[in-house]
Amino acid sequence: MSIHHEIVFNSRVNRIFDALTKAEQFSELTEAPATIDAQAGGLFSCFGGMITGVSLEIIANKRIVQAWRVGNWDEGVYSIIKLEFVELNESETRLIFDHWGFPQEHREHLDSGWHERYWEPLKKYLQT
Repeated sequence: MSIHHEIVFNSRVNRIFDALTKAEQFSELTEAPATIDAQAGGLFSCFGGMITGVSLEIIANKRIVQAWRVGNWDEGVYSIIKLEFVELNESETRLIFDHWGFPQEHREHLDSGWHERYWEPLKKYLQT
């Protein structure tokens, strides 16, 4: 099983990409501590260490692929997330998101969590 979301944001792609890959901006939009080394092989930690992982691929304004885990999962358990960015025009970007490889009992919580903790705060952040 996997999670798939497609969200259109009223923003240029670079602004969305920066908000998700620059620790200061990510902390501002989530109101939680984050560290992000935005290069392939770089480690990240967000929500005060509740989410951690490593970036497998980062192509500026195009794609982010990460090995991603929640702190309360069993040790060594990682899932994969992929975010692809498609600039539709000068004021809209489609984010195509896929998440797979997570413990299946967490699917419902993860699915709603992406909306509550990422997409909705990101929409508000981009309005400023």
